[in-house]
Amino acid sequence: MTEIIAFANQKGGVGKTTTAINIGASLAAIKKRVLLIDLDPQGNAGTGLGFVRAAHRQSVYGVIMGTATAADNILSTAVPGMHILPSSPALSGAEAELLDMDNREYRLREALESVMDHYDYILLDCPPALGYLTLNALTTANSVIVPLQCEFFALEGVQHLVNTIVEVQKKWNPKLEILGVLLTMYDKRYGLTRAVEEDVRNTFGDRVFTTVVPRNVRISEAPSHGKPALFYDFNSAGAQAYLRVATEIVDGIGNK
Repeated sequence: MTEIIAFANQKGGVGKTTTAINIGASLAAIKKRVLLIDLDPQGNAGTGLGFVRAAHRQSVYGVIMGTATAADNILSTAVPGMHILPSSPALSGAEAELLDMDNREYRLREALESVMDHYDYILLDCPPALGYLTLNALTTANSVIVPLQCEFFALEGVQHLVNTIVEVQKKWNPKLEILGVLLTMYDKRYGLTRAVEEDVRNTFGDRVFTTVVPRNVRISEAPSHGKPALFYDFNSAGAQAYLRVATEIVDGIGNK
């Protein structure tokens, strides 16, 4: 059974795309078949895997709009076992276009039915907003991973997202659940980081990943080289952290 995971947080700059790329690469490294779908008009997931948008015509935009098939728009990446359905600048207007469409909440799910069985994991990189693109991801997904930067006001934004997830469960996707909150950009030298971690673990309990992703220069450098951290510097603290997160995901889903 394909596990579909949305990476969502309406706050930008929390490491969402970085997390989606690196967890995808880590899952592929342990022999899982992975498809990463970039739903953010900025297209950073594709860039982080070495793709230049002007160099290919493939895009998730036509797939959601119903003018193209998913199979015709999936690209192979340099990571063995990992594919991507890239973004497009046209996604910027998708929110307005979806307003007038039938089944606007389920466009992505319906479009992926023909390719789901080809993958063990489909990862959905959501835009930093709670609009129709994110809603399509949440109606498609089995679970959500919430990347959370260790900073002041972090929990306020997450609470808003949790409320949205509850609404999606009630109205559109009763099977949706929070797989975990992942603490990113973690720096144990700062008291604020430790305080945020304590608050998050007290609030979400065992829904918080045991592994934290450290603030790590190799993670920051890797996208400019078009590589996941795992392929840029396998031994770096960031790459090893994402490998451990991937193991937690596999173990956690297996023990549902």
